Formats: sequence, C-alpha cells, structure tokens
Amino acid sequence: MQLLKGKVAVVAGATRGAGRGIACMLGEAGATVYCTGRSVRGKPATGNRPETIDETAEMVTARGGNGIAVQVDHTVPEQVKALFERVRAEQGRLDLLVNDVWGGDELTEWGRPFWEHSLDKGLLMQQRAVHTHIITSHYGVPLMVERRQGLVIEITDGDTLSYRGNLFYDLAKISAIRLALAMAEELRSYNVTALALTPGYLRSEAMLDGFGVTEANWQDAIKQDPHFAASETPFYIGRAVVALASDPRVAEKTGRVLSTWNLAEEYGFTDVDGRQPHWGRYFEEHVAKATGDTA
Repeated sequence: MQLLKGKVAVVAGATRGAGRGIACMLGEAGATVYCTGRSVRGKPATGNRPETIDETAEMVTARGGNGIAVQVDHTVPEQVKALFERVRAEQGRLDLLVNDVWGGDELTEWGRPFWEHSLDKGLLMQQRAVHTHIITSHYGVPLMVERRQGLVIEITDGDTLSYRGNLFYDLAKISAIRLALAMAEELRSYNVTALALTPGYLRSEAMLDGFGVTEANWQDAIKQDPHFAASETPFYIGRAVVALASDPRVAEKTGRVLSTWNLAEEYGFTDVDGRQPHWGRYFEEHVAKATGDTA
C-alpha cells in the first residue's frame, strides 16, 4: 500500500546508510523524495565510499516513488536555502523532513579522551552533524509552518542520555535529540511534529564492507562480532519513518526520542528480511550485563 502517495519528503543525508534506507522505504510508500547529499555519480565526497544520491533517487523511483537527487552541502546555508526554494517551486508543499546528515565517521578518534582528540576534527564533526541539522530545519520547516502540518525527524544514535564513548560523537548525537525536543516546543502551536529516532545496530554498507560480507551472507560476520546477530538493515528505520509519517496521531510523540525496535512492536512492521530485531532488549541482555554498560 502506498500510504504516502502525494506526500513530499526531503531526506537530508540520503547517500547511504540510514538515509538511503529511509528514502527507499518512503519511495515504496509512494512519496516524492528529495534525496540530498554531497556525493554524486562520478564525484564521491566521502573517502572511498561509492554510494551516491543519484543511485538513492533511482532506488526510490524503482520502488514506486518519485526520487529526486539534489546535490547539497548542508553546511552551506545558501545551498540549503536553494534546495527548499526548489521544493516550494516544484511541489508547493513539504510534509516530511528527515535530518540524517552525519559525516563524522572519519572524524571520530575512538579511545582518546577529548583533550587528546583532534580539536579540529571534533569541531568539524559538530559543524557536519549539528550545524547542518539546524540550517536545514531553518529553511525547511517554514514550508510546514505555512500549511500548519508536517513532521521533522532527527536521526540520532541511542535513545538515552548515556555517554556514547567519545565526547565529540556523544555531543553530536545528544544534540540531535535536544534539537527535536526544542523544535517540538516551538512548533507545537503550528501543528508540526518534531521527534528524534534511532536505529539499533545498523547493518550499513560500510559496516558490511568492514566485516568483508554482503547483505546476502551477513550472518557470516557473527563469527567476528556475536552482537551482529541483532543487527538491522537501513530499511528497518525506513519502515519506522513510514509508520510515523502515516500515523494520524504522530503529534502525540512530539519531542520524544524513539527507536526502531520499539516502533516495530507498536506498529507491527518487520525488517525487509522478515526479522524484527530488538536492539534495546538485546543490549540489556547481552551487552549491558556483561560490561556493566547502561547506554
């Protein structure tokens, strides 16, 4: 069922990972999806990663939606402003904005205290993963306010305030949650919903490559990391976004931080492989008890 036929979405950071999975599932639900990012065919912008927004847009269309690739550096306000001017001109509306811009993997120095971590990398991470979300909402949300309806989703990592292992990484991910809460307060009277959403152990393209497996044989990687057994595809969070965007009572969730695993139980969706991984439960049973970690 194309639950979102006629709806218009912008997925900021749709090149790969959760952003691509979200865009694809919105396409499957019939939405028009503007897929933004820096990497375009022939000009990758993130190391040696081959994924591009062009491919993502084609995947959206192949699934029944309307995928539109727009190259945008979300750290540049002029480019973001131009994006939403285009959305306004072409569609006259915006129903859903997903802030998934990240760009921090190459900047995170795990295992180092913040005073030994590269300051330049740490601050650049905030620019890429926090400033971009603010800039994007600044220019995108007015399209929703005008029509007094819409949904803003901040993609984060984790649904608690627990420390995430690196000061700069932790600050970026907590900031996404706080942005959702703050936007929810200011948007409440305009009937626009803002919330944060986290995946569990994401089986992204980079993660698969890191283990030397593909989606077809991903379970082979469990030998290297037993916790990978509880991983989920990027399409799982995509189905979570579709469930939220098609819920007429989604406003009741404004200001909250939600998870794929809890939403799967609430709405009854599964991952594309038919599984229903529950990272929250798995973490408590297999990680927290063994390490004393309460994240």
